[in-house]
Amino acid sequence: MSGLVEEQRRPAGNSARGPEVAARVGIALGTAILVCFVTGLLSHWIQNPPQWFRWPAHPVWLYRVTQGAHVVSGVAAVPLVLVKLWAVYPRLFQRLRPRSPLWIAERGSIALLVGSVLFELSTGLANIAQYYPWQFFFPAAHYAMAFVALGSMAVHLAVKLPLIRTVLARPGDAAPAPGTPRVSRRAVLGAAWVATGVAALSVAGQTVPFLRWAAVLAPRSGHGPQGLPVNRTAAEAAVTATARDPGYRLVVRAGDRSRAFSRDELAAMPQAEADLPIACVEGWSASAHWSGVRLRDLLDAVGYHGGDVRLTSLEQSGLYRGSILPARFATDPDTVIALTLNGGVLDLDHGYPCRLIAPNRPGVLQTKWLCRIEVA
Repeated sequence: MSGLVEEQRRPAGNSARGPEVAARVGIALGTAILVCFVTGLLSHWIQNPPQWFRWPAHPVWLYRVTQGAHVVSGVAAVPLVLVKLWAVYPRLFQRLRPRSPLWIAERGSIALLVGSVLFELSTGLANIAQYYPWQFFFPAAHYAMAFVALGSMAVHLAVKLPLIRTVLARPGDAAPAPGTPRVSRRAVLGAAWVATGVAALSVAGQTVPFLRWAAVLAPRSGHGPQGLPVNRTAAEAAVTATARDPGYRLVVRAGDRSRAFSRDELAAMPQAEADLPIACVEGWSASAHWSGVRLRDLLDAVGYHGGDVRLTSLEQSGLYRGSILPARFATDPDTVIALTLNGGVLDLDHGYPCRLIAPNRPGVLQTKWLCRIEVA
């Protein structure tokens, strides 16, 4: 406890470095981490749902909001981490002399917290830019390390709570000793809040259309074929030839019943329209007008009686060449096997000859270049 007591007795106002700044920035940082954790957990469960988890099909914009909040809060946390580390920098390199179990818990939680948060932020930023210089599987590692970050933050907060309460109760900047140069705590905190706001605005335009002008660091600005960004092109997926093959057929199967539809046959069926956003795990999203055949109509053609639906792409490899669509999404009237986008024939890079578009789903699960639909 002696370390905590020494910190609490240290005169306020001598430097902007210290627990006063660390505590105030830490509150904002902890809030950002918590938002990032909860929204990231939702995204993971949507893609890898536990049996008890039920993600709704409506409102159609919900995933757009939660994943946008995930990326914005993560980017906003970057300047907060830097200011927090700057504020406590001298104490990070104190000689390790264990004094008590509490001291060990404090030091251990700091090491885990700093390491896990830096890992989460650095890999998350790389994922936004779709840059993967590592060998591990990003989603699994990011998911696991999030629990390490949250747990170490909880331990660190519990250990530091008496100090946090004390320093938050102190008055503002005290007068410095004559001739002592220093940066005021107010200036440091002001710079931290401004930097956090600028960081958030630099990517928020990926999700919030009227902020696109400020999204200078956003890798997806809304531009692309037919006014919609593209994450994976047909060339990258190696489907250019098969997607344009005149003999293309979409096979729909339920049990022992199946039908094969050409694109012309799909276009001759009753068409449905839906205004739905594409919302990707990298944080970008964009609304679009889609039209095509309701998935429920295709399933009814083969005697669908319920159950989840597996959709498979022409793509021959890749983690997301297929997806499982829960029954509540398969029967939703807004779930469409899209043939057109924003009034024009679906661009090859957007999934021609046809693709899935369902409400409130991550973009990686909106399977493009469809070749098979099966009741799972």
